[in-house]
Amino acid sequence: MLRLGICLGVLACAAFAAPAALSFAATAAGAESLPEALAKAYQTNPQLNAERARQRGTDENVPQALAGYRPQIVASLSAGLQAVRNLLPDNTFQSATLKPWTIGVTVTQTLFNGFKTANSVRVAELQVQSGREALRNVGQGVLLDAVTAYTNVLANQSLVEAQRANVAFLRETLGITQKRLNAGDVTPTDTAQAEARLNRGLADLNAAEVSLAISQATYTQVIGNPPAQLRPAETVDRYLPRSRDDATGLAFKEHPAVMAAGFDVDVASTSIRVAESSLMPTITLQGNVSRSRDADPTLSTFGTDQASVVGTLTQPIYDGGTAASQTRQAKEVAAQSRQVLEQVRNQARTAAVGAWVANEGAKIAVAASESEVRAATVALAGVQKEAAGGQRTTVDVLNSQQDLISAKARLIGALRDRVIASYSLLSAIGRLDVKTLALNTPDYLPEVHYHQVRDAWHGLRTPSGR
Repeated sequence: MLRLGICLGVLACAAFAAPAALSFAATAAGAESLPEALAKAYQTNPQLNAERARQRGTDENVPQALAGYRPQIVASLSAGLQAVRNLLPDNTFQSATLKPWTIGVTVTQTLFNGFKTANSVRVAELQVQSGREALRNVGQGVLLDAVTAYTNVLANQSLVEAQRANVAFLRETLGITQKRLNAGDVTPTDTAQAEARLNRGLADLNAAEVSLAISQATYTQVIGNPPAQLRPAETVDRYLPRSRDDATGLAFKEHPAVMAAGFDVDVASTSIRVAESSLMPTITLQGNVSRSRDADPTLSTFGTDQASVVGTLTQPIYDGGTAASQTRQAKEVAAQSRQVLEQVRNQARTAAVGAWVANEGAKIAVAASESEVRAATVALAGVQKEAAGGQRTTVDVLNSQQDLISAKARLIGALRDRVIASYSLLSAIGRLDVKTLALNTPDYLPEVHYHQVRDAWHGLRTPSGR
């Protein structure tokens, strides 16, 4: 299994290889691993938690649609003061101040509305399924961001160590060159060349430290805590498909973006029937119970109690073309969603091919970079021996050292890219998730909240106090 992080012994020059490797091994025992970092990101990442809240909000569309099956109950109460002045037959007036009041309850039940409620429930359920796939896609993106942040910190830590070893080597070379200048073995030009390379090395070290600080800040943003000691990062080759065709097939069928687009097609198709229901008849049943009191002395009654049950059938005849336009609009949206599905499938297929090729290319890059570092290390040792015997100049040693540090930087980048490429391929086929990686964290199950609210008839509190 390839690891990013254990390469410090290879990357350091011969004089510093053993101390660097031993120092890393001593601290790795209490270090944070990549799976642990992924578990933290899965639990605390704000982007992912915001998407989970969005999905919980989408779940509420279902009970809202189911409300169309349930009765609507309205209570009413009215009371007030009424001044009355009546003209009597003998041209006299009778005045009174009345205090009328009425209380009532109305129950309305829809019996038929052109299947609008049934189709609205179906639309809401499909929106929930689409939202779950969108949540899964965001989860993949967050985990991949976490992998990238983790490996960037590891790579930049390795690069800083390599640059520090390079600076130490250049300081030693400058000291040796100055001693040889004092002995008359070299010219001032050699000393100036060694000093120039040392300053370049210091600048490169500073750039590496800046990159490390930036990657550490990104790590904190994505993972939720600053990085300390990190363990080597492993690839996930054991979870990857065996061939390019397998990768594209899985992406075409299982990628959450493709599945979400498929549910969106179903949403749009069902929405056509919702729009068409506005052209169909509606049957409602309404029951009403009321009591009113009125102390008007001119009336023979002082109160009324009423109860009624009324059935109503309404059939739209012409609404100015609104319902017809909404139906045509829904059909065009459905046609658009089918084209979007095809586009997303093509994008998923292309992404899978790209991820597969990048992963295979990363393997080759690592092997080539490791060979380059080994060869450059041997070459530097040989040039140093030849320079000590007067067969090579100082600039030859400096050039050889520059070749070695460049090879180390490429190897560090290749090791980082190798890990990221394997996770990217796992994401491209739609399997970068807690279950596949067997992370030590509970999996967020959106269906739990869905079942908590689906059949809720009342209540303002959200589940779990949210």
